[in-house]
Amino acid sequence: MSIKKYIPSLRLRTLPLSVSGIILGSGLAWQSDFQPLPEEMRVWVFALAILTTLSLQILSNLCNELGDAQKGTDAAQQGRDAYGLQAGTVTTGEMKGLIGIFIGLCVLFGTALVCTAFWTEISQAPLSFHFSPFIFLALGLLAIIGAITYTLGSHSYGYIGLGDLGVFVFFGLLSTMGAYYLQTQTLGVEVTLAAVAIGLPCVGVLNLNNVRDMPNDLLHGKRTFASLLGPTGARIYHAFLLSLSLSIFTFLGFYWTLCVLPIWMWHILYIFRHKGHELDRQMPVLMFTTLIVAVLAIL
Repeated sequence: MSIKKYIPSLRLRTLPLSVSGIILGSGLAWQSDFQPLPEEMRVWVFALAILTTLSLQILSNLCNELGDAQKGTDAAQQGRDAYGLQAGTVTTGEMKGLIGIFIGLCVLFGTALVCTAFWTEISQAPLSFHFSPFIFLALGLLAIIGAITYTLGSHSYGYIGLGDLGVFVFFGLLSTMGAYYLQTQTLGVEVTLAAVAIGLPCVGVLNLNNVRDMPNDLLHGKRTFASLLGPTGARIYHAFLLSLSLSIFTFLGFYWTLCVLPIWMWHILYIFRHKGHELDRQMPVLMFTTLIVAVLAIL
């Protein structure tokens, strides 16, 4: 059995974006005065956090493809490469099996992550009881549910304009603050604002995707936040997301992030001047510059 036919459905180009919050949160944690974990353990926490996030992103991509296919949303989109289900190279049964595999990987890596980060607390049981490991396990379960129900099922939140909120919470707040807390077991204003700042361009990627697909989405009853704002409103919203992100990073004193300002200005102008499948060219630009921003913020 060839695995090549599954690769388009994984949407590998989205993966750099998904680790931005982990890199930012971990970098801020390494600079923190709170270091309850030994260095070797911190490396393991970082690696497992990356694996967990990548598994969640791929799970979300697979469920998104299956959900859109079941609703007919991806049936006839032009100007885009067809994924497995749309191209007919992957069956629904195979896609469900692949989803099951990545649910398992999310559980495996997520559980290993929590056990590694809170090993001291867990090893003390039943002499003492700590809520933190159970809270993070619950958050992990919520992330899995969020990845599945974005477009899959009859009550998918991506079809009622809540996709932006989901991305902001899971790939902005939870990713950054979670990575920070798992290594320091503390939280503060700086990391919270940084989580907001990195979450905004992550939302921008989804918004760009939704602006591109707006006519097709409306035709199939997919009410994204972009479609609720309309073509012009969604573009203004896009500019606001990126502008606010850099403003917050600058307020925090992370001045290196301003290196992407010329690119984002050009990117915003392009979004206002183009439409349809032409916007797809800007997807990797925003995804990779968001990753770069996360790295620049911790220099």
